[in-house]
Amino acid sequence: MQQVYDQNAPKKATNLSVNSDLLMKARNLKINLSATLEHALVSDVRKAERKKWQTENREAIKALNDLAESNGLFSDSYRDF
Repeated sequence: MQQVYDQNAPKKATNLSVNSDLLMKARNLKINLSATLEHALVSDVRKAERKKWQTENREAIKALNDLAESNGLFSDSYRDF
């Protein structure tokens, strides 16, 4: 699977605001905040990039689907289902 970001890029400190009760509970449970945020960001970036790609390629996807609909697929003669 293609990497969403350069995992070897240096870490960068940042400030953010988090609900204080949620932060306290996460710290009490020894949850790694940086790793949790990175994991969530990877998921959100992947979803956003997928949606962007689909939007940018909507016409080509439609054209390919229309072509397959009107002409079938090359594999149609080999399928058993």
